[in-house]
Amino acid sequence: MRASRFSLALICLATLGAWAAPLAGAEPAPWGAGCMPTPEGAVRTSANCGASLSNGLATAPPGAPTAVKQAIAAANQIRGRPYVWGGGHVSFLSRGYDCSGAVSYVLHAAGLLDQTMVSGQLAYWGDGGRGRWITVYANNEHVFMVIAGLRFDTREDPPGVSGPRWHRAKVEPPDFAARHPAGL
Repeated sequence: MRASRFSLALICLATLGAWAAPLAGAEPAPWGAGCMPTPEGAVRTSANCGASLSNGLATAPPGAPTAVKQAIAAANQIRGRPYVWGGGHVSFLSRGYDCSGAVSYVLHAAGLLDQTMVSGQLAYWGDGGRGRWITVYANNEHVFMVIAGLRFDTREDPPGVSGPRWHRAKVEPPDFAARHPAGL
């Protein structure tokens, strides 16, 4: 009995160590801290860190913090709205959104932002670096965010489609400042 408990403890420690290893050493992957990119058609689960995406709607993993669930719900509300330059800046509520208006709307709905910001301002918002659940990537020309492993962005839409949408695609942020809300 004692040997099986010891073996079980070693297995648990090894599993925990393997899970935490990517966070301890190198920078976490840009698609979410500790998350693995998923191939097209694959399902995200809490085991591979992140929200699931089905028919353009994201679903937060069950263990996500409340602010993450609120952010995902808010992004779902405006996903598919048209791209409108300046949209979401006079008011958080708009018929369409630009990149920073969409990110501001989502952060505000999650209780993380009090006023709209343009992309250049968001490059200095929050804490520096990638977050565990939410990361905002911003520069003077564009901003997008990764929430629970999914990218919410106004770029790379299919032909004839514009506006904020969820993407599974890997993020390539060399010219973007990575920022995140404290604790997330």
